[in-house]
Amino acid sequence: MQIKAITVSELYERFSKGEDLTSLGEIVIEGWVRTNRDSGSIGFIALNDGSCFKNIQVVYNDKLPTHDEVAHLITGAAILVKGPIVLTPEMKQPFEIHASEVEVLGQVDPDYPLQKKRHSFEYLREIAYLRPRTNTFAALYRVRSVLALGIHEFFQNKGFVYVHTPEITANDAEGAGQVFTIMTPDEKGKLSETDFFGKKASLTVSGQLHVEAFALAFRDVYTFGPTFRAEKSNTPRHASEFWMIEPEIAFADLEDDMDLMEETIKFCIRYVLDKCPDEMAFFNQMIAPGLFDKLNHVLETPFTRMDYTKGIELLQEAVKKGHKFEYSDIEWGMDLQSEHERYLTEEVVKGPMFLINYPKEIKAFYMRENDDGKTVAACDCLVPGEGEIIGGSQREERYDILKAKMDKIGNTAGLEWYLNLRKYGGCIHSGFGIGFDRLLMYLTGVTNIRDTEPYPRTSSQLKY
Repeated sequence: MQIKAITVSELYERFSKGEDLTSLGEIVIEGWVRTNRDSGSIGFIALNDGSCFKNIQVVYNDKLPTHDEVAHLITGAAILVKGPIVLTPEMKQPFEIHASEVEVLGQVDPDYPLQKKRHSFEYLREIAYLRPRTNTFAALYRVRSVLALGIHEFFQNKGFVYVHTPEITANDAEGAGQVFTIMTPDEKGKLSETDFFGKKASLTVSGQLHVEAFALAFRDVYTFGPTFRAEKSNTPRHASEFWMIEPEIAFADLEDDMDLMEETIKFCIRYVLDKCPDEMAFFNQMIAPGLFDKLNHVLETPFTRMDYTKGIELLQEAVKKGHKFEYSDIEWGMDLQSEHERYLTEEVVKGPMFLINYPKEIKAFYMRENDDGKTVAACDCLVPGEGEIIGGSQREERYDILKAKMDKIGNTAGLEWYLNLRKYGGCIHSGFGIGFDRLLMYLTGVTNIRDTEPYPRTSSQLKY
């Protein structure tokens, strides 16, 4: 029977606990060649087995039975290595494996697209099925996996109930109408929008409306899953399919909502720094120098809260003083651009902040109208280096006011159940949404959403 392979992550874990790895005798490791240097009498392979970000160095010599084959292995080959662990305290790596046997499990054709050099992100997007084998994407997708678990840990430990909201829906939560409509063949084979469900259906843009119903039963709930937007926005921040984290809390106003947002963001930062130290160090060194300083600043700084109206005044003052914005026509009622958000958080507040009480005309119908009749109890969470990373609001709990707003925009039909929540034991409640892929961009310093998603879906692009 073949000896069971040990993982590189297990070796590093045992080493960190002070275990003498040489006492393991001959071990077996399976993985993929990252680099291979052979000088004739001795060779060195950097082997990665996918269990952690670190490689293990494999040392082989010309006495190896398969030396000639091993010496010509190229990047990407899958191999099995057998041999003892040798400690190397004087070297960069604390230990290595001296090969007594190397078995080639999977050769690599000479046209293998990944070579021993840095490839551009644009090039790697064309071979998305191979990019997890590179350092950057191995780190990125491990952080993505770890952060997803962290999101669940955070809310579960606070007593939140996880709700699976539907991906197929008959309503557009945002009221924007930019949805992917579902069409199926009718009896004659003609594509129809109404044949299957009996009404027009689409892929969801948000789980919020559905999860609100659960908040009015369980108090604190969240949904975390894929959402879809049919926006032809060819920018580094937009995708057609992305994941959203959407908590909803009952008996909570906008202040409670912002408290939870701040706690959530700070937890996520601490979690990835703690759980993915090697990957995050790589991002700080190779992808976004200064990343640690940026994240630690957010951790250590209370989030400022500023009224939208005050923000507009400060931006107008900046223009008068000669600050150059690409969008310089700043007036009350406009939807701020990223450059405006960054100016407020980086130049004015010099730290993370909430911009609150937005004009009701530029926000969604479900947001609670303030007493001034002009604004709603909404907020955007802005952070240095990025701008907005979270949007949230107190929901309109007053039946008559919500119905009047919905009647005005014409989306009452089909959402009667949503209105009924206000009649049947409704209460004040609030919530927010975090784009998971954008959050990952912020935490890693990666600047394009097409890279934080394993298989990105954007307009005019559908590969894999």
